[in-house]
Amino acid sequence: MTIFSRNRPAGAASTAATAATSAALTLTALASLAGTAAPASASGPAPTPAAALSAAPGDLATPSAPSVPSVPSELALPRPTGPYATGRDTLFLTDHERTDPWVPAAGARQLLVSLHYPARPGSGGATAPYMPQEEARLMLAQRGLDDPEWPGLVAATRTHSRNDARPAPGRFPLVLLSPGFGTPRATLTGLAEELASRGYVVATADHPYESTGTELPDGRVLTCAACDEVDAQPDDAGRRKVLAAVSTGRAADFSFLLDRLTGPRPAWRYAGSIDPHRVGMAGHSIGGAAAASTMAADRRVDAGVNLDGTFFDPVPARGLDRRPFLMLGTDPGHAPGAGDTSWDEGWDRLDGFKRWLTVRDSGHFTFTDTPAIGEQLGIVDPDAPLSAARSTTITRAYVTAFFDRSLRGRPARLLEGPTPAHPEVLFQRP
Repeated sequence: MTIFSRNRPAGAASTAATAATSAALTLTALASLAGTAAPASASGPAPTPAAALSAAPGDLATPSAPSVPSVPSELALPRPTGPYATGRDTLFLTDHERTDPWVPAAGARQLLVSLHYPARPGSGGATAPYMPQEEARLMLAQRGLDDPEWPGLVAATRTHSRNDARPAPGRFPLVLLSPGFGTPRATLTGLAEELASRGYVVATADHPYESTGTELPDGRVLTCAACDEVDAQPDDAGRRKVLAAVSTGRAADFSFLLDRLTGPRPAWRYAGSIDPHRVGMAGHSIGGAAAASTMAADRRVDAGVNLDGTFFDPVPARGLDRRPFLMLGTDPGHAPGAGDTSWDEGWDRLDGFKRWLTVRDSGHFTFTDTPAIGEQLGIVDPDAPLSAARSTTITRAYVTAFFDRSLRGRPARLLEGPTPAHPEVLFQRP
C-alpha cells in the first residue's frame, strides 16, 4: 500500500517511517490477526495513517510530480449539527482499587476523561484545545508523518466546545467513548461534539499506556507499554490474548468511570446533567470491541456500538441480555464471511436489536477525526477514497440514530434499511 502526501518531501517520509518501524510492525501484526488490510485495533489522525500503520517503511512514498498546496494555517473539525451549544471539561481520576495492568510500578490505574455536554449558548470561555502538542507529535511519528509543522497544527485543531460553559438545563443520556489501540482520545472529538450537540453527555477516556502518548496534568507523557507487550508475543495466539486483556481492562475502566460519574459522590461538577438510567457506549477499533466487553461486565450500559473493531474478547455465548448493539465497519473488510470472523460470531451471539452495516470505500479510520484532519493536510489514501465529508456524515448519522432509538425510544428510520441519502452504507443480514 502506498501513501501519497501532497505536502511532504520524499526523504522526510522515509526518515519518519524508519523511526516508527517498531510500532508499525506491531500494528501490522494486529492487521493480520484480524484478516483485514487495515489494523483492527489501532487508530490514527489522518485518512492515510490507516495505510501507514499497515505498510512497511519502504512503502511510504510521494508521487514523482506531486502538487504542493500551501500548508494550512489552521485545521478545524466539522461543526456539530445539533441544536445545543457544547461545553467541555476534563477529569483526571485514580482507581485505587486496581493497579495499572501494563506498568504495575506506576501504582493505581488512572484515567484522563474528556466530558462534552450540552451547554447554554454564549457561556464559557475559549474553545477547548484538541490535544497536547507532544501527543500529536508521537501520534504522527508512529504513522511515519514527521513534518515539523504538523504536530503544532494538529494539536491546535479548532474544536467547537467551550471550556467552563454552563450546562443546558435538563438531564441527558450518557455515552461513553473509547478510542482505538495506540490512539489518543482526542481522535473521537468530532463524534463527541456531535453527540453533545444532540443532547448527550459524552465521556471519552484515555486508557494510559495504551496510546502513543497520554499527557498527564503534571506534564508527564505516558507511552504505549501495551503496544510493547503485544510486540513481545511470540505468536498470534499470544497477541490475541493481550488484546483481549486490553478489551476487558477497558471494561473495568468504564465501570469505574460510571461509578465516579453516577455514584453518590460524583467526581464531575455537572454530574446532575447525567441521566444514569440511559447509558450507551461506542468505540473505534478495540474501543468498539470494549463496548461489548463493558456491556458483558456491567448491566448499567444499555446499548453499544463497535466501529470497525475486532472482538478479541468474544461476545458472550449467552448474548448481552437483549440489549441493542450496532456493528458499523469497512466494506468488504467487515462484511459477512470476510477476514474478521469475530464479527460473524458476534452477530450470531447478539440477542437484542442489532444492525450490521458496512461502508463502501471506507478505511479503518473513517469513523474517527482522521479523514477531516488528514484531508486538510493534503494526505491521500487511494485505498480509502471516501471523502472526509461523507465519512463524517455517515458516522454521525448512524451512531446518533442508534443511540436515539436505544436510549431515547425515538424512531430511527435510518436503521430500517438502505437509503438513497447514504448509498455507501450496506445493510448486512447474514
